[in-house]
Amino acid sequence: MRLPTMAIALSLVAAVGAACSENPGAEDGADASPSSAGGGAASGSGAASTSGSGSGTGGYSDNGFGQAGNLNPGGSASGTGAGSTGAGDACATKTSEAGFQQVYLAFAFDVSASMGSNDVEWRSKALKWDPVVAATKQFFLDTASTGFKASLTFFPGSSERRVMCSSETYTTPSVPMTLLPSPAFGEAIDDVTPPDDRSWRIGTPTAYAMEGILEFIQAERQQNPGKYAIVLVTDGYPEQCRDATDSIDAVVERVGAARDSEISTFVIGVDSPPGPGSPPSLTNLHQIAEAGGTGEAFMLDTGNAAETSAAFTEAIEAIRGAAVSCTIPIPPAPDGRNFDKKKVVVTYTSTETSAPTTLDYDQACATENAWRYDEPLNPTAIVLCNDTCAAVQAQFEVSLGVDFTCEDVIEVPL
Repeated sequence: MRLPTMAIALSLVAAVGAACSENPGAEDGADASPSSAGGGAASGSGAASTSGSGSGTGGYSDNGFGQAGNLNPGGSASGTGAGSTGAGDACATKTSEAGFQQVYLAFAFDVSASMGSNDVEWRSKALKWDPVVAATKQFFLDTASTGFKASLTFFPGSSERRVMCSSETYTTPSVPMTLLPSPAFGEAIDDVTPPDDRSWRIGTPTAYAMEGILEFIQAERQQNPGKYAIVLVTDGYPEQCRDATDSIDAVVERVGAARDSEISTFVIGVDSPPGPGSPPSLTNLHQIAEAGGTGEAFMLDTGNAAETSAAFTEAIEAIRGAAVSCTIPIPPAPDGRNFDKKKVVVTYTSTETSAPTTLDYDQACATENAWRYDEPLNPTAIVLCNDTCAAVQAQFEVSLGVDFTCEDVIEVPL
């Protein structure tokens, strides 16, 4: 079952007046009662956008597989600013620009001989390398990936053990963090593809590759904060380096440390085609995905190139949806006003609901359908709690409305 990707339209509405009491003599026809129930739905329509400009509805378009899925995490919501959350001009509302937290995907791509050296049947290039590469290139070029940023690191970096088994080899990716879609990734894959069957690199230094990529991410996010995740694509267990330092356990340890730093790891395992001498299924890769906080690895059967390519596409679509950040930076209050953390209502609308539903504020995330602040004392972002986040990531189309009201509507712990 394919996980539906989603469309997000984010509208943030802010009160122009500091308090409703500032306009005691409201003119006839003005809304005399402040809205504190979050009745203002998101003004974005959820309509498709392929420009990737970050304007309009949040940036989703048809992704070529019959579903909407063009995420623009760094995009901005737009609206007319019409309507009112309070009495008269003092409570007139205005749409502020904001977007979801930027998402960065660091790809670790296995280019070892077992992916396609053709020396034995289960190392068939036509059944493993070619379909996986075709689907990978499509992801990096797909308008459905608009708004994501990605990097690409190949491993092993060399067949020479001293170079291959060093984390320093993998701290600089072949393709640095680049806004998608981009042809740079396909060009890098073409460059690394061996010209003949005898030129493949030997070895699978997964632990060293992961360690180097984590060092790269840690340095990167100091300059560019956001949500970071690793996507590991491999067809084998770690080998060729010393067993104790390049084992599944060693990879799990590094991935677990990354998770502690709020860096998730997704795993796409490429099984070998059945045949004489074919290695067993790579079930141990599930340990890596579990340690990385993403459940089970996506396991691709090989033997039919078209089916393998389709399965890889399905896996990457699921990863793209699951990688969506559920953190919404709070925009500046309009007209130079001060942000008041107690005057916030968050609403949720999806294709399954006919009207906006108000999400509860719960800093402990102990209730369902809730949200919280990143830091209650000095909030800079709205964070959807786990169940709400999961619903957002799984929806075909969903809108969030964040209303800055004229009166206190929530109680924030000190």
